[in-house]
Amino acid sequence: MTEYDFWKIFPRMPKKVTIGDITLRDGLQHEEKFISTAAKIFYGEEMVLAGCREIELTNLGSPEGIPQFRDGEQVLVYFRGEKFKKRCERAGVNCDDITFTAVTIRETAVDTAIEFKKRGIGPDRILMMVSTDPEHHFANSGTTLSQYWKEAERCIKKAADVGIKMCGTVSTIWGSPITGATKLEDAVEFSKRWLEIGAYDIEHADHDGSASPDQVYRYFSMVLDEIPHPEVHLAHFHETKRIASASVLAALQAGITRFEGTLGGLGGQPTNFLDDCPVRGTGEYYYGDPRYVGLVTMEDMLVMIDELGIEHGYDVDRVLWLGAKMEKTIGRRLRSEAIYNGRTMKEGHPEFARPGLPKLIQKLGEEPGRKIPRDWAAKAALPEKYRP
Repeated sequence: MTEYDFWKIFPRMPKKVTIGDITLRDGLQHEEKFISTAAKIFYGEEMVLAGCREIELTNLGSPEGIPQFRDGEQVLVYFRGEKFKKRCERAGVNCDDITFTAVTIRETAVDTAIEFKKRGIGPDRILMMVSTDPEHHFANSGTTLSQYWKEAERCIKKAADVGIKMCGTVSTIWGSPITGATKLEDAVEFSKRWLEIGAYDIEHADHDGSASPDQVYRYFSMVLDEIPHPEVHLAHFHETKRIASASVLAALQAGITRFEGTLGGLGGQPTNFLDDCPVRGTGEYYYGDPRYVGLVTMEDMLVMIDELGIEHGYDVDRVLWLGAKMEKTIGRRLRSEAIYNGRTMKEGHPEFARPGLPKLIQKLGEEPGRKIPRDWAAKAALPEKYRP
């Protein structure tokens, strides 16, 4: 007989996951208008109060290239301040349980994070990134891979000296927007390299929506065979073909327990235009229409995981409310379907029932709840040719 229990079919599939929010950084980096500091603080704080315990607050790189984050210091100051702490205390949230991350692609940004840490406003965790495609890596960092690995090794050591953890990102795992196909084996090796030089955890990134569910399952199975510690691994999916939710499911089936997403599926390549002015970003966009790029949608991913019965720690309705607010902040329809259609309600929606069924049942003399004619057998007699 077929096994129907999902967790027996996929014994590595978790019953509990951690879902990080990267809206304020990865989500907003693609927006071509400046999002106010007040809005960034509002959404960051509200996501924490909704249950988020791993949150990316900003990018500490040069504001010349990424001016969306010119207020990074102000954002960090707020989340280290008394107002935020008191609001958390009133809500029963322990601030020590929250990990604040800032992206620091190059060493100068790492130095900024260290300076902030010494001042008491720094992040708990920073992030550097390599791509398995040398061309994509050069487009992002301006270095060769060999140069960058040495830089990352230095940065991990000096960040650790002040109590900052390093997340090592591996990108272009399932393909590169520049050179095309890549090898999964390279990404597994890069993951081990990050740990070898002292990284705290690994973000496994589908940079441009190249991933397909079968290859996601294969890759994460390979990774967990080589590095069998789920807490070390973080799945990061982009959405360009509307199949990222299938990749999330495949990662769950492989045994991944940590995910991240953005409200409304915001995000993509750093913008090369802000307000009324072109900016450097990372050059020309890799795609023809920026409306069809972004990250996996936090709201939809959360609803799927919730309906799978997997523990996640969020107030789902509060996150859906925030997703609706984010559409007003951004000024356009975003990619979440869940903020409009909600969750599948086990109690249904009785308000949509057509009136008159109880009276008709009574008129026909049927018992309430009967679903087949009274003179039929309780179980169907399947014709011989259709039987197993």
